[in-house]
Amino acid sequence: MSIERFDLSLPHGITLSCRAAGEEGLPRLVFLHGFPEAAFVWDELMLALAPRFRCIAPNLRGYERSSRPAEVEAYRAKHLMADVAAVIAATGTGPLAALVAHDWGGAVAWNLAVQQPTLMQRLVIINSPHPGTFLRELQQSEAQREASAYMNRLCELRAEQALAADDYAALWPFFTEHGGRPWLTDELKARYREVWDQGLTGPLNYYRASPMRPPTASDPAAMALKFAPEFVTVKLPTTVIWGLDDRALPPAMLDGLEQFVPELDLHRVPGAGHWIVHEQPALLAGLIEQAVRAAR
Repeated sequence: MSIERFDLSLPHGITLSCRAAGEEGLPRLVFLHGFPEAAFVWDELMLALAPRFRCIAPNLRGYERSSRPAEVEAYRAKHLMADVAAVIAATGTGPLAALVAHDWGGAVAWNLAVQQPTLMQRLVIINSPHPGTFLRELQQSEAQREASAYMNRLCELRAEQALAADDYAALWPFFTEHGGRPWLTDELKARYREVWDQGLTGPLNYYRASPMRPPTASDPAAMALKFAPEFVTVKLPTTVIWGLDDRALPPAMLDGLEQFVPELDLHRVPGAGHWIVHEQPALLAGLIEQAVRAAR
């Protein structure tokens, strides 16, 4: 079995380059990647699950060969959710067996699950904070504000040039300082370079478009936000898988999560970090299949 590649033209004018595995007609899983990743990070999981599921991983807008709107406004949550909803509608009938998401993909998935729960039977989140607990930590924890300070650096005017300089010398530490040493092979680095060479403005615009980051002298950012719990509560079965060694998003993000996710199945993974998709793909494949089988 191999990975398929295709472009999906959505009704609202966005085209997403996609990767897929598994026969059409099988229960569908859609996978959403984060920063500074791309859809290829899901290949190993999709191939493991493909005998039993139709697995689809779009490159989110701004990434790889997907549409790359220039304006920051185009990367606000409502547009990202519209893309994913359109992918779900275009790739089959009925709800997904599960929407699976990591990092920034998780930010989109949390919101979509709240606002359009009928699109999926289950949500699976991998090291991506729920907006309610993330906001609480940003507002109340100086340690979290320090851990998330990089988000403001990614919003700077010339962040693209700074990250791309000297063979992406400022990007590799996103991996190597968060547990990436064993798996970040030369072959994998070449795949990341191929994606990054196509442009970093789209990926960075996710940060620029979101107020969910630490405050600065000129921008209150998260400090000015307030969510009523009922507007961020996920009313469907949700599996959360969390590498406990995540330095940017420590386990405090899980405290009180059940307040926002009543049907919560939580898996804490010792010895794994933010890049658990690369670190333990076999474990994730097993937990995803277990979660989907439980929801059916």
